Amino acid sequence: MPQNTPRRLAAAAVTVALGATALTACGSSDDGAGSDGPVSLTYWSWTPGMDKVVDLWNKGPGKKDRIDVTVKKQASGDTLVTKILTAHKAHKAPDLVQAEYQALPTLVSNDALADISSEVGEAKSAYTKGIWQQTTLGTDAVYAVPQDAGPMMFYYRADLFKKYGLKVPKTWDEFADTARALKKKAPDKDLTTFSANDSGLFAGLAQQAGARWWTTEGEKWKVGIDDAATRKVAGFWGGLVKEGAIDNQPMYTPAWNKALNTGKQIAWVSAVWAPGTLTTAAPDTKGKWAMAPLPQWDAKGKAVTGSWGGSSTAVTTDSEHKEAAAKFATWLNTDPEALAALVKEGGIYPAATDAQTGGALATAPAYFPNQPDFYEKAAAIAKTTAPGAWGPNVNVAYTTFKDAFGSAAKNKSDFGAALRAMRDDTVADLKKQGFEVAP
Repeated sequence: MPQNTPRRLAAAAVTVALGATALTACGSSDDGAGSDGPVSLTYWSWTPGMDKVVDLWNKGPGKKDRIDVTVKKQASGDTLVTKILTAHKAHKAPDLVQAEYQALPTLVSNDALADISSEVGEAKSAYTKGIWQQTTLGTDAVYAVPQDAGPMMFYYRADLFKKYGLKVPKTWDEFADTARALKKKAPDKDLTTFSANDSGLFAGLAQQAGARWWTTEGEKWKVGIDDAATRKVAGFWGGLVKEGAIDNQPMYTPAWNKALNTGKQIAWVSAVWAPGTLTTAAPDTKGKWAMAPLPQWDAKGKAVTGSWGGSSTAVTTDSEHKEAAAKFATWLNTDPEALAALVKEGGIYPAATDAQTGGALATAPAYFPNQPDFYEKAAAIAKTTAPGAWGPNVNVAYTTFKDAFGSAAKNKSDFGAALRAMRDDTVADLKKQGFEVAP
């Protein structure tokens, strides 16, 4: 175990944080690639078609190195995190797991993930700094290999923007003005809605503004959920909801789908995966939408976007074949053939920079026939992704967000109070778990 990453046990967990020293998990003994006998690995993943991608490994590099991988399909999100932790407590976790970036601190703090920096260090060059940093937690350790990314973008009905004489907003001030201008010209329509049923959207918007929700001071956690950047984002959206400039209804409902499909809602702040959602939600508007960079807070500053979604491939501390598992994780997420298969079979947007254009992403999504350079623009936007800052109880923060902001949006009440509730619940949970929290 490297000496520059000290452990600090707290409530059966290990303190880890972005921008601070952290646990470096010590993996089990390895008799993987390069050993005398064949190795069999188990991989928990929710990505569609992952078994087909893994077949490429088993018939190619895996067969050569005598490393066979078996995929076991899992649910995603908190359900999988809970299952991994339960298995780890019994020392029966699989060799590899798919983990969302925001789940990594929770898994690492429970000593469930191995530090694979010595095995995957060369993969760093395949990714942008912001993406790679999410798997290092700001330390010298590496806890996973990035798989897919969710850079945020602005989607809008190009035909209706033209009809109502609207310009694509380049700043958030322009975004607000556009929402108000649309209301004056077409009172029955909304530029977009503020939705609290997917916490990742708000987290990505705060990330773009420069928020760092979890950091450390020495050996203490510091929760920045109510920092100036996040207050600015909350105040902006709360103000638009209160004045009625945008809608306040949740996403992913039949009513929301209808609003998109009929042109009642003419724009959506989303991520690179939005075409798939729009294909289902608004099938009658295919070819009428366009994508642009997310509006900026500073018109003269460096362009930056947030991230909504994305996952990685990690090796568990229970694995007896850390080297072999890390070799597979690197191949899966950096090899051109593997990445092309992930795009084709799993529908992901790869985190590896070289795979974001050309090959399987050489042509625009079928839903965007009018924007042939869709993925070229997406790749340029992805390079501006701000670093994330996650902690060991993201699930608690997200749950409170849905409740507090859901109520605030519905009642058009103070978003600031909702934000403080989110912070207070997160801090209280950290203390309950035994973590020390800075004021």
